[in-house]
Amino acid sequence: MSQSAVSSKRPARRRRLRRVLHVLVLFVIAYALVAYLVLPSLWRHYEHHPALATAPKTTETGTGIPGDPLNVALVGTRNEVVRAFLDAGWYPADPITLRTSLEIAERVLADRPYKTAPVSTLYLFGRRQDLAYERPQGGSPRKRQHVRLWKSSDRGADGRPLWLGAATFDDRVGLSHYTGQVTHHIDADVDHERDQLMDDLAAAGQLVRTYQVTGVGPTFDGRNGGGDRYFTDGEMDVGVISPDNSRQSAPPEVLPNPLAVTLKNRFWSWLRPLL
Repeated sequence: MSQSAVSSKRPARRRRLRRVLHVLVLFVIAYALVAYLVLPSLWRHYEHHPALATAPKTTETGTGIPGDPLNVALVGTRNEVVRAFLDAGWYPADPITLRTSLEIAERVLADRPYKTAPVSTLYLFGRRQDLAYERPQGGSPRKRQHVRLWKSSDRGADGRPLWLGAATFDDRVGLSHYTGQVTHHIDADVDHERDQLMDDLAAAGQLVRTYQVTGVGPTFDGRNGGGDRYFTDGEMDVGVISPDNSRQSAPPEVLPNPLAVTLKNRFWSWLRPLL
């Protein structure tokens, strides 16, 4: 092939390369707009409780590291919240003291139950949890459902206090990925624990209404304060406790989500087993 023919092909190759690069740049821009602006704006919703739009979305450790995501909330007085958990078969966690710390260690090693074992401290609004409840799974404190709750300054539509919570499942004891301290490690599917908690309260006849608002947002590879992975559809379930804990014979009323959120949740339910 002559030198002139080779030279004539070079500009054509450069033009094709520029076109490919332009297409790639446009694709990246379109992806960024859809993934970071369009879809999040469609999925962000607070129509049933507008004040939660400015509420925190995750807890913090004592050193300020983001902790477990906030995925549940309850509307009710302190006494109503306490009674609802007791009626649902959950136990209040003991405070952390030298005695309870030694007791949980002994019972983990001996595979003996400890229904009111202490839970570690997380922070919200600059303070540790106001309430903590758990439901043991098996004969050892290694595995348990548990939730931490903080009373917020906001109130429900009926004027009763709003409590924000982080519900997770402890599935083993080990060392923190960040600090090396002995701690519980959580199961990655935090939505399952959120759903289970609401199911337990509803089965006990303690909820009159439930709805969802946006929590931390869809997350594939979140990390809590101990370095444990979690994934979530990003929704926070809010349960309105029956006034005076009057037992409800019917299932709680479920307020609808916007269509975009419903479609997102359906997609997530398909994706969830793969995660």
